[in-house]
Amino acid sequence: MKNKALILFLIVIVTSCSTQNHSQKNVITNYYKAFDTGEFNKIKEVIHDSLTKISGDYVMPFDKNSFYEFYKWDSIFKPSYEVLELTEDGDDIIATITQKNLRNAFLKNNPLKLNVKISFTAGKITKLEELDYIDVNWDTWNQRKDSLVSFVKIKHPKLDGFVNDMTMKGAINYLKAIELYRKWE
Repeated sequence: MKNKALILFLIVIVTSCSTQNHSQKNVITNYYKAFDTGEFNKIKEVIHDSLTKISGDYVMPFDKNSFYEFYKWDSIFKPSYEVLELTEDGDDIIATITQKNLRNAFLKNNPLKLNVKISFTAGKITKLEELDYIDVNWDTWNQRKDSLVSFVKIKHPKLDGFVNDMTMKGAINYLKAIELYRKWE
């Protein structure tokens, strides 16, 4: 009888862990699909009340309202996300994704491919930590960005500061700067 109880207990634990990780993978897939389709309400369903996004040295804490501002910034660049792989890492999931958008195209790294460690609380996303970028040409990226910033400072100073302005207006100015630069190029 003890052996049957122990076996049943182990089956429940293994099934529970497997179901939790499968559920987390669905949450991640739904998160990126919602970005693709422009459905912020679906993003709100899968993110926790507080969310932290880590990109290199930048740590950006969000609540749902401030994350909406980030979402609006991102949406201006007409992004397309694809989840390539999801791997379990303890209680977290490592997602390998690609991101195509107008900004990345200008910076000559489109699609941008990266690994993101995603953490959860109560089945909702609480942290997105960019771990590493795959096959990104940072020299080209920085040269294009620096050329654009210098061009704007000299030719269109009213747009200056666009590169660090993570608001919808900043993204619109970024695209205006790209358009003006391309005409000048």
